[in-house]
Amino acid sequence: MAWNNKGLALYKSNKSDEAIKAFDKAIGIDPQNSKALNNKGIALVKLGKSEEAITEFDKAIEINPNNSDAWYNKGIALDDLGKYDEAIKAYDKEIEINPRHPNTWDSKGNALNKLNKFDEAIIAYDKAIEINPQSSMAWNNKGLVLYKLNKSDEAIIAYDKAIEINPNDSDVWYNKGLALDDLNKYDEVIKAFDKAIEINPQNSMAWYNKGLVLYKLNKYDEAIKAYEKAIEINPQNSMAWYKKRLSLHILSSTTSINQTLI
Repeated sequence: MAWNNKGLALYKSNKSDEAIKAFDKAIGIDPQNSKALNNKGIALVKLGKSEEAITEFDKAIEINPNNSDAWYNKGIALDDLGKYDEAIKAYDKEIEINPRHPNTWDSKGNALNKLNKFDEAIIAYDKAIEINPQSSMAWNNKGLVLYKLNKSDEAIIAYDKAIEINPNDSDVWYNKGLALDDLNKYDEVIKAFDKAIEINPQNSMAWYNKGLVLYKLNKYDEAIKAYEKAIEINPQNSMAWYKKRLSLHILSSTTSINQTLI
């Protein structure tokens, strides 16, 4: 247990390489230590070594087929590799063992979403919410799927629930802004993007999409400032560069027309 506990402490200190060495020590002493095998797998996932991690999770499952954590973590690793169908099978095994784990239902929903199985994804998110109504993550993820289904009104309700639980999540405010934009509620859209930016000033997409809305409202000066912020954060955003040039061109043309009229 000492080496396993040391590994956990190292992992929590973001020293995954050292943590793996400690878990290997624990496994060397007791090759049947399914907890250490599972923990080693988690550290490997964090290092982006999901294939290797799955090997460790499989060893842990072979020793203890009811190790629900290993099944869940195997699902996460498979998801990282884009193997969504296999990930769902792993999540289902974990649910069979522990049906009251909300994160598993949420992760299953995410995998289903990636497979464009939106109705099934919503069922999974609803199950996560039933188990833990305070899961802002599940509410947000449900909102994302509803938005994909062009149910923006329902998506906003889900985002508002997520915000009620955690008002400091920049991504949720950003997602709400996109859904409001679908409904042409531009003043509310800007407020949502502004809130996302207030929480995370480095949210380049919030700046960019704020620019798009200001452009729609013919507020080209303000739109340019928003595009410039988006470009400052992410100079590779080619659309922000294009929209900035377009806005500058419109402003220039408007100025020329006004001067001609004078």
